[in-house]
Amino acid sequence: MREHKRIATASATSHRASILNQTLAAATRDVQTVTREGKPLAPMIEGVNLREVRTHSDARGTVVEIFDQRWGWHPTPISSLHCFTVRPGFVKGWGLHKNHEDRYMILQGEMELVLFDPRPTSSTCGKVAKIQMSEHRRCLVNIPSCVWHADHNIGTTDVVMIDMPTVPYHHENPDKWRLPIDTPLIPYSFNNAQGW
Repeated sequence: MREHKRIATASATSHRASILNQTLAAATRDVQTVTREGKPLAPMIEGVNLREVRTHSDARGTVVEIFDQRWGWHPTPISSLHCFTVRPGFVKGWGLHKNHEDRYMILQGEMELVLFDPRPTSSTCGKVAKIQMSEHRRCLVNIPSCVWHADHNIGTTDVVMIDMPTVPYHHENPDKWRLPIDTPLIPYSFNNAQGW
């Protein structure tokens, strides 16, 4: 009887090891995406400057500096500023500006900024880059002219974003070019997200 139990236990253990080995053989191992300091390893699109900004918190609430020219983050002065939102699960994009840059600062929500570089003289031509932005990791980021970009809300609340373009919006002649979010011209998929 004891021998039978020992054989049954060994068989069950072997079966469990087999399941482990089968699942591990079918799995893919994660690759490193950030340094020990938390800096992303993925290359950034040429001309994009990122500046993390700290949110200060106490019992009363929070405060965050949005822009200070003394930081030297971007050489073009602020001439206009607007605020936009993106609903949860939606994508705004693909959009491109030929004659100006966007400069974003997130206030609320979680967003993935996806960039595609079609500029023939750029060292990152043909590349896609993603920047995670949230109210917990605020940053300033510029989007160079002639770079396609899309704003994907990956959170559960509205994204609230400030944009400080390098030139004011021209209502009569908008510097805005669009492609659908599922265009085959850009090697990126938003899967089942909605938007335009």
